[in-house]
Amino acid sequence: MIQPGTRADGRTAEQLRPVSIEPRFLTATPASCVIRMGQTWVLCSAAVEEQVPGFLQGRGQGWVTSEYAMIPPSSPQRIPWNRGISGGRQQEISRLIGRGLRAAIDMKKLGERQIMLDCTVLQADGGTRTASVTGAYVALALAVHDLLSSGKLTVSPLITPVAAVSVGLVHGEALLDLAYVEDSIADADVNVIQTLAGDLVEVQGTAEGAAFPREQLDRLLDMASLGNGQLFAAQQNALAQVLPAPAIAALVRNPD
Repeated sequence: MIQPGTRADGRTAEQLRPVSIEPRFLTATPASCVIRMGQTWVLCSAAVEEQVPGFLQGRGQGWVTSEYAMIPPSSPQRIPWNRGISGGRQQEISRLIGRGLRAAIDMKKLGERQIMLDCTVLQADGGTRTASVTGAYVALALAVHDLLSSGKLTVSPLITPVAAVSVGLVHGEALLDLAYVEDSIADADVNVIQTLAGDLVEVQGTAEGAAFPREQLDRLLDMASLGNGQLFAAQQNALAQVLPAPAIAALVRNPD
């Protein structure tokens, strides 16, 4: 059992788990990365389809969507393939990732094409959905770069990086980036997606037991901003491993 004032892995309350993002992880799908946040590892990839869903055909704009899944051995309790395919947690997280990443894109500039983001959890230790959002942005940025390099796009549709992190209350204490041992006993669990400017894309939070006051939510949001700031730096460092500085600078443009 975690005692108040301590964390199982020795981190401070405002400290992220060790973060690494390895870009171009897959040969078959170069717009990909593996993000590791402590013992949570997620493979994120982006596939471009030169068409849009039926509801967008002829409207001169693109679409970004996502699918999320956990492989069977990603958890100590084996997870069957296609678990939740018709609904439930898998679909809910897929939609969360899609909403988060659509905030990064000017759909008109993307044109009539769809980018499918696949987030596959290789190992789970809490925060898989937030790690997926953060890693999926790197995969998305690489896909946009590849479209620009091939001449299929002349102007980048990216308008901002997005990142996500979990925060929560454990024994009444605000903590950043919850591992499973903390998340499983949290009094409140909040996932926060933000833009580089700090604007909120989505806040997903629940009091697991007693209600908590607004002041504690404000504290959690401030802590999330601190963590997401570090994740934005990790995203940029990952892109810098495989792209020259001018190419990175050209990726994000102000919306019209």
